[in-house]
Amino acid sequence: MEVIETIVIQSSEVEGKETVVSGVDADKTKAEFIWTLQATWHLINIRLEMDQAFDQPVCKKKKLWEMVAEKVNAKLRESEVTDVTVKAYECDLKWRNMLATYRKNAERAKRLGAASVHWEFFKAMHEVLGKSREEIEAQRRAKLSGTKVGKAIASKRFTPILPTPPATATPCPARPPQDVLQLYMELQERKMNMWAQQKALEERKIEAINNLAQAISSLAQKNNTQVSKDGH
Repeated sequence: MEVIETIVIQSSEVEGKETVVSGVDADKTKAEFIWTLQATWHLINIRLEMDQAFDQPVCKKKKLWEMVAEKVNAKLRESEVTDVTVKAYECDLKWRNMLATYRKNAERAKRLGAASVHWEFFKAMHEVLGKSREEIEAQRRAKLSGTKVGKAIASKRFTPILPTPPATATPCPARPPQDVLQLYMELQERKMNMWAQQKALEERKIEAINNLAQAISSLAQKNNTQVSKDGH
């Protein structure tokens, strides 16, 4: 079987395509890593195994890619394929290109069916990356709780989980109408009592003011009468 060797060009990251370069001067590519089919499979398997670590809200992607590169180099040393080691940024760039190709094939599979996709890496990537976000969260919660439901969810990777209410669900008991009416009447009665108390207070104030005015008026009249008597 012929091994296809590719070199990923930095500018290809924009379009998400891989460019095959042939006939390049050996002096220029001597220090560059060549992505063979075997090396690409190592990258895919290792990166997919670490997908949950990469998916954490707070994580240092640079450190993770360094770990990926170390594992890929260890696999390649076992088979003695090449003396050139892959760098962390090269793994990152290669994976970005692989993701772009995967997404295009995923859209094709969605429109025309999985049988229409012939990309050799699609199945392995889709088994991990094809799960919905809702299912991923459900699986994580199930793993934490350790219930049988988690195993059932994990066995159905591509079946969307929708929150369906049980058919025999009993509605929440509503408050009887008479209780609501009674509560309303109590509130109205409290308002009336408060209004009556406030009214009584205002009336007492007015009465006190009137009494004071009458007392002042009476005192003034007495003073006038006394002055008149003293004048005569």
